[in-house]
Amino acid sequence: MAPAELIGHEELDGVAARLKLAVDASELHGSLCGYLSGGGRVGKDALLAVLQLDGGEQVSPSANDRALLEQLVRQSEQELADPELGFEPLLPADDRPLEERADSLGDWCRGFLGGFGLAGPEKFGKLSDEAQEILRDLNTIAASEFEFGDSRDDEDALIELHEFVRVAAMLLHAECVGGRNKPNSDTVH
Repeated sequence: MAPAELIGHEELDGVAARLKLAVDASELHGSLCGYLSGGGRVGKDALLAVLQLDGGEQVSPSANDRALLEQLVRQSEQELADPELGFEPLLPADDRPLEERADSLGDWCRGFLGGFGLAGPEKFGKLSDEAQEILRDLNTIAASEFEFGDSRDDEDALIELHEFVRVAAMLLHAECVGGRNKPNSDTVH
């Protein structure tokens, strides 16, 4: 997939706003990635239902929004299974304020944990000690209230957290899904 085709944070945030979802782009992407990493599969046009985001005041997705959500699923599946470790959590751009990016990382982790749980809570007892520790660490990040002081140190700390989250998602995906997740699979479950 060419970089120009990748869905961006602002684009997905627009979809979430139009559909009146109770989550922003980061939490939506985190939910999807957690679901996929936990072994969940998304069928055609079912993303919002699978992630239990299809209630409340939500409006029906337009054809363009449906296509974008389907592309998001394909993009996320491919990135999580990428042998070159190219996965990236979908977060605001680096030129956005540090506080916004830190909060979005917490939202992404919160979504990831929720999606992972939706994929099959019975798997939790079967996870390795390392995977269980990763989930605890993601929970700590999701529940954190970030405090800011020295902007250079804060930026470095956010980069380290971002890298931890990025690798954590890939490790959990590898443990729970392993080689059975083919990026081009069209299987509907």
